[in-house]
Parts: sequence; structure tokens; C-alpha cells
Amino acid sequence: MSRSQSCPIQLRSVSPQEALAPPPPQPAVQNPSSHSWASLCGPPPWGLSCLLALQHFLVLASVLCASHLLLLRSVPPGMLPYSPAHLLASSLFSCGVSTTLQTWMGSRLPLVQAPSFEFLASALVLTNRKLPLATQTPGNSSGVPHLCERPGCHSLELWNDSLREVSGAVVVSGLLQGTLGLLGAPGHLFRHCGPLVLAPSLVVAGLSAHREVALFCSSHWGLALLLISLMVVCSQHLGSCQLPPCPWRPASTSSTRTCMPAFRLFSVLVPVACVWVISALLGLGIIPLELSAPSEALWFWLPHPGEWVWPLLTPRALAAGVSMALAASISSLGCYALCGRLLRLPSPPPHACSRGLSLEGLGSVLAGLLGSPMGAASSFPNVATVSLTQAGSQRVAHLVGLFCVGLGLSPKLTQLLTTIPLPVLGGVLGVTQAVVLATGFSSFHLADIDSGRNVFIVGFSIFMALLLPRWLREAPVLMSTGWSPVDVLLHSLLIEPIFLAGFLGFLLENTIPGTRLERGLGPGLPSSLATQEVQMPQKSKQKATQLYELPVPLQNLCPCIPQPLRCLCPLPEDPGNEERGPAEPGETADLLPGFGEQCPRSSRELWSY
Repeated sequence: MSRSQSCPIQLRSVSPQEALAPPPPQPAVQNPSSHSWASLCGPPPWGLSCLLALQHFLVLASVLCASHLLLLRSVPPGMLPYSPAHLLASSLFSCGVSTTLQTWMGSRLPLVQAPSFEFLASALVLTNRKLPLATQTPGNSSGVPHLCERPGCHSLELWNDSLREVSGAVVVSGLLQGTLGLLGAPGHLFRHCGPLVLAPSLVVAGLSAHREVALFCSSHWGLALLLISLMVVCSQHLGSCQLPPCPWRPASTSSTRTCMPAFRLFSVLVPVACVWVISALLGLGIIPLELSAPSEALWFWLPHPGEWVWPLLTPRALAAGVSMALAASISSLGCYALCGRLLRLPSPPPHACSRGLSLEGLGSVLAGLLGSPMGAASSFPNVATVSLTQAGSQRVAHLVGLFCVGLGLSPKLTQLLTTIPLPVLGGVLGVTQAVVLATGFSSFHLADIDSGRNVFIVGFSIFMALLLPRWLREAPVLMSTGWSPVDVLLHSLLIEPIFLAGFLGFLLENTIPGTRLERGLGPGLPSSLATQEVQMPQKSKQKATQLYELPVPLQNLCPCIPQPLRCLCPLPEDPGNEERGPAEPGETADLLPGFGEQCPRSSRELWSY
């Protein structure tokens, strides 16, 4: 990314040297994505796609193990009604189903679904508040309660009901997300989210995981620093190094063979594999003990609802579910905007956002029914991996979904994920969250950041989103209104940094007067990517917008959809549908920016699909 300016300058310098008429070179300057892998080599080969999918799967596995580890640390030993391997397998299965549906008929962006930290915060509030006040530790910043074994303290059976409540809250959050998506509310609100709403949300999303990253890295700082150093060197210092022409080449009329930036493409896979092997060779016992508890895991099982326990729906679970739904929705909308911007696509239209959140809700409902305490939401670390590797592909996202579903059918194989060292979890999350943070900062240039109005909105949103959760963690007395469900709802919402940043930014952005130019919204373009969309050629804009449309078989069913649900289909008056003819076969198969020209030197304009 530090060499992002080299490609446009190089293109402008070549044009005068060639004795060509002025019109032909101009499109090349205005449309960098025309020199993509798709135009030279077509979609990534299956072998390369499998390696990229494995890389994304490792990132997903890091998020999966980290979120479940933090939750299980608050559960007393022996209180989990099922083995950790079965817990991870059920969560992987639901994430795989959600990823496949999301990529096929949801937002249609190459987004990987994973357990989100937004679910974790509400789950910890729900489990901790199940305990009497005598068991809470005032000022305990870790959020982990200590068992009370004195007479009159709570019974350990309460933990079983507490975990069932968490699963019930996940089901409620999924139902609420699905309902909001079907009503078109997310798409409508997204049209009013400018850079001053999305950028603070991304900044806070990147900063909110620093405590967890430090916790995992502190288990062995040497391995953590080695992993981080390798990821930085591969993605940045060696990112422009090209290997000789690839031995594979898809069938096409062109015989052009492009170089492959292997260091950048595998800047996560290679470092993780190296550190994992080094840790095993040195015999370092730095694996999560809570997840690697000895248990008899099955080689094959078919996940189905109610195998261990059924979700428990209580007023407290309803309150926590509302908090989960709101926080996960804001996080996912930020993922949509971030992924679209990294791939140099137009801002996701309302119908794509609504479909995406509807299917994410379906994935969370499935996860809750399977007994998982974590729902499925778009993964920021996986989007950051797209930025590191400068490659995004629907084919890769589909393969990740298949990997998750296949591995979720075998708890015995899922147990292998528990051998991932803790420094690897911390290193992967540290680098990817840093990319999300930096992308949030880079979004401020779309608005007039010198405006006093905008300075106040940005500073207030970020500072309060980081202050309130810290204050609640350090408060000597838990918040109490006299009714437990209200306490759970308020506490869950006020410790969600991304919800606070998104809510405060949206409220201030749409209530404080300001011009559209000052807010970063181009004339007639209600999106944070207005400048990018204006500079995009009309043909490329039309092809890119087709990416968000439903697959052709489902488009034929749109006339049969009831009127209240028409928000899930692109409308004829949508800007993306104007002056557009029918898509040619395969036209929308390779639209995301690719790996660039033959042996490219700049990776900012390089993508594959």
C-alpha cells in the first residue's frame, strides 16, 4: 500500500512515449482495473484459489478460537454441557453456511462470515450478570468473574442456564437482523452514512481488540513478534517482488503469462505456517487449554438443533439479543463499505445491504439453534486480509464456506484448530486490526476534515466510543435500574465500541447542519465513495454494479416477491440499472480488481476475481 502511487504515474509516463492517438491511451489512465488479472488470465486458477481460501480459513480460525477462548475463560471448569471441539464444529458449520449464502445471494461481496466480538461482549454481560453481586470483582478489567464458594452463593447449575440464555440471545439477534433486512431498514440507513459515520466506526473497530491482542501475544512475545515481522515483510517490503511466469494458465485465446506476487498473495499463510511449525518443533506449550480440554470428539456428525440443549428465551436473552443485533449490523455495514472501497467498487446499494444482513441473521439463527454462543457476522480480519494480499475473489469465498462446512462435520478434525499457538492468534489479529484502523483513518480525506463541524464529530465519536466501555469495566458497582433485562440491554450497548461510534457518528452527522461537499457526499451521490464513483468510467461502473445484483435464476423470481420484500431486489430506477443491457455470460464473474498488468510493480490497482 505504500507504493500505491507508482502505477498511475507509470501509466501517464508511458502514454507520451508511444506514438498513438490521444483517445486510446486515455481509457487506460482512467480505468486502472482494465489491466487486471481477469483481463489477462481470467479468474484465479483452482490451485491458487484453494491456497487463498486456506489463508482466509486460517484467519477465520484465529477469530473463531479467540472469541470462544475469551468466552470459555468465564465459564467454570466442567460447566460446559458439550466438548469444546463440538462447540467449534457447530460454529464453523454455521459460519460456512452463512458465508456461502452471503457470497451467492447476499451482498455478493467476497466476505467471510465469522464469530464477531460484538456477540462476545453481550455474551459476557449475560453470563456475568447471572452471578450474584458477591461473586463480582470490582474493577476487574478482564471481565471474568470469580467463583464464590461460600455458603449462600450461587449454584453452579446456573451456568448451564446462562449458556442456554446466550444461545437464545444469538437466535433473537438473528431474527431481529433478518427482520430489519427484509424491511429494508439497513439499506435505507446506509444511504445516510457518509465518511464521518463509517470512518470513526472503522477506527474504533480496529482499536477495540487491542486488549485481546495483547493478552494472546503476551503468552510468548518472541513468536508473536516473529509472526508480525514476517507478515509485514511479505506484504509490504516484498509485496512488489514477482516470481517468474506462473506455470499455470487458464484456457484463453491470449498466450500472455503474468508474473505472480507470491510474497504478497501468501503474506498470511506462509508466516502462520512457519511460526506454527517453529512452535511445535520447540515444544512450546502455548496452546489454549480451555479449547484443548481432553474429550472424545466424533470423526463425523451432522449438526442439528437441540442435540445438547435448546436455546433459552428469557427477557434477559431478548435484551442481549437486541444489543447483539444492533452491534453486529453496524459492524457488518462497515465491512460492506470497507470491502467495496478496498476492491474499488461502487458503494453497496441498499438492496445488497438489506439482503446481506438478512442472510447474516439467518446464519446467527442457525448458530444459536445449534447451541453456539456466537453468531455469524462479516469478519473485519478477513477483509483486512484482502487488503494485505490485494486479491479478492468470490470463488475464494465460496471455497472458504465449503471448507468450514466440511470441517464442521468432523469435530475430530476441528480439534486441530485448538493447536494454533496463542501468539499466532494475537499476531494475526494484531496485523489485520491495524489494517482496519488505517483504512478508517484514510477515509477521512473524503470529507472536509478541516471543518470545525467534522473535527468535532470525529473526535467526539471516537473518544466517547472508547471511554464509555472502559468506564463501565472499571466501575466499582454494576449498573442497576431495578429490572435485570434493562440492565443487560444498557450494559451490553454501552460496552460495544463499534455501536457507540456508529450511533454517535450517525446521530451527529445527520443532525448538525453541513453541506454535502463538507460531509463528503458528492452531488447526487449518497455514499461515502462519491469521489471514487465519479472518477470511475461509465462502462466499468455498470459492470461493477452488476456484481451486487442477484444471480440470474433468482432475478426471475423478483416479480413474484411480495411488495414489502421488494427492497431485496434492485429496482428499475436504481442508478446501477439505468442504461444497462443484459449481462453477458461470465461478464460478472471477474469484476473485483485483479493482480494487474503483466509483472506489475504496483499492487494498489491489482486485483483478481
